[in-house]
Amino acid sequence: MYWIPVIISVLITLIASAHVRMTFSKYKKVANSRGLTGAEAARQMLMSHGIYNVTIEPIPGSLTDHYDPSTNTIRLSEDVFNVASVAAVGIAMHEAGHAVQHAEGYTPVRIRSAIVKSTNVSSWISYFFVLFGIICSAPNLITLGIIAFCAVIFFQLVTLPVEFNASARAVNDLRNSGMFSNEEVSCTKEMLNAAAMTYVAAVAVSLLHLLRLLAIRNRR
Repeated sequence: MYWIPVIISVLITLIASAHVRMTFSKYKKVANSRGLTGAEAARQMLMSHGIYNVTIEPIPGSLTDHYDPSTNTIRLSEDVFNVASVAAVGIAMHEAGHAVQHAEGYTPVRIRSAIVKSTNVSSWISYFFVLFGIICSAPNLITLGIIAFCAVIFFQLVTLPVEFNASARAVNDLRNSGMFSNEEVSCTKEMLNAAAMTYVAAVAVSLLHLLRLLAIRNRR
């Protein structure tokens, strides 16, 4: 019975990952009408918001794109940086959206930045307490592990509005700038929604894991 949440979690993760990869693969083959590369699109979005101090650089791999607030750098993967596809522009502008959030002091970003280090510690501590609680048959230790794990879930919940907002900023900028046709904007929105669902899936997986931990504790 304890393995049922694990099996469901694996299925959710595989489905979400497969969906975003299939959607990205579909639109990375579609050239955008303006011939803009991902790096160019990200730079244009930043400039439209009066942001000129963000570095944009390539990074190896696929779907490894991210914004690093510690160095104020947008790193774009090989399929995005110098590629003029609908997918490349969408992903690049999503990461530029994170840079805009950082520059504007978007509240969920500030909260996430404030708790990221403590969340990493809580994640490690939670497994430590749960493991030793099971080994020592000590429900109180398992309870401490569950409390620590709830901090991880809170971090993931805060991440959701950050990701959805970055995608919304990208789509709105595309629409308002007139860079893309309505059809291209719709395609970009579909791809970014697929990417955002991976974060929703992560929350669902964590909640299932929490239920499993509670079941283990009650049994003990």
